Amino acid sequence: MTVAATATRKKASSASAGDKYNKVADAAALLAWYDRHRRALPWRAPKGERADPYRVWLSEIMLQQTTVRAVAPYYARFLERWPDVPALAGAPLDDVLKAWAGLGYYARARNLHACARAVVERHSAAFPASEEELRALPGVGDYTAAAIAAIAFDLPASPVDGNIERVVARLFAVEEPLPGAKPRLRQLARAITPQKRAGDFAQAMMDLGATICSPKKQACALCPWNEGCAAFARGDAETFPRRMPKREGALRRGAAFVVRRADGYLLVRTRPAKGLLGGMTEVPTSAWSADFDEGEALKSAPIFSHRPGGGRGIAWRRIAGVVRHVFTHFPLELSVYIVEVAAGTPAPDGARWVKVSELGGEALPSLMRKVVAHAFGE
Repeated sequence: MTVAATATRKKASSASAGDKYNKVADAAALLAWYDRHRRALPWRAPKGERADPYRVWLSEIMLQQTTVRAVAPYYARFLERWPDVPALAGAPLDDVLKAWAGLGYYARARNLHACARAVVERHSAAFPASEEELRALPGVGDYTAAAIAAIAFDLPASPVDGNIERVVARLFAVEEPLPGAKPRLRQLARAITPQKRAGDFAQAMMDLGATICSPKKQACALCPWNEGCAAFARGDAETFPRRMPKREGALRRGAAFVVRRADGYLLVRTRPAKGLLGGMTEVPTSAWSADFDEGEALKSAPIFSHRPGGGRGIAWRRIAGVVRHVFTHFPLELSVYIVEVAAGTPAPDGARWVKVSELGGEALPSLMRKVVAHAFGE
């Protein structure tokens, strides 16, 4: 067979695959459904208007591993305080971390700040349109780059988040379990993405997964694609996408030390910039480990070498129960010890005092909020 004949056959095969996908997932049907049922979201541009790349990017970073309901108030506060890229790029990182506190996955906040600065420095404060240039920005991976390219610039890019993975896995009854199925799901998503209205199509896929093709109790009867959906035809849509059994990391344990000063201050410190909860505020803690020894906990307690009276005889008291928290890779349990020291006591090296009434302005992650609540609500 000649090279030309081989190329022709490959082209025909590709066209045939595309036709098959288009018959299964008719973009026009989904877009018509979207035009009638699109969700009203704070970051979504009104119908017929081009989305602001900054708002698209900000919302997509915030929405990673987080629900729309949780993100909405944070998004509004960020936008009010930093309405554009130059404003966010010019903000101190500590202010960004404080505004992010409670939203979780704190590396996103550091990357958000770094990305804003990169857009200002490399692209004169204007987000680039190409997926390749977007992926070169801090904290912008394949999904976020495709989402910005499609939604903000209407390029035929195919973002695939958890909602879209579920829609595509059910539409084609993809048997391979996640995470191994991700490349196949991305390939299928690209195959059904139209050249026109790609941004609306991406958002329609997100809305379909969030409202109709939900993880449980999916409303297949209302789905614009139910006639071509392989999983619906089989009657087992709820079993897709397939998943490998999740392996949870080993339990880690440790101790947290809550020190109140008699004049209304709390002892805190800032975690290292890199690593888990990087740059966030915490009360002092021991190391977190699987072999934590409660009997040795107080060896990790802060030492007040300049405390009036010489710093001796601090009567730490352990509060009943533990604070439990689950990180992505491991669960954690912290014992909580409390003590009150005299007004004016200097902070140990590496720590500082913060007014209890001003804790809300600190970059306290959810874990530390739990610790403080446990200590104050004993």
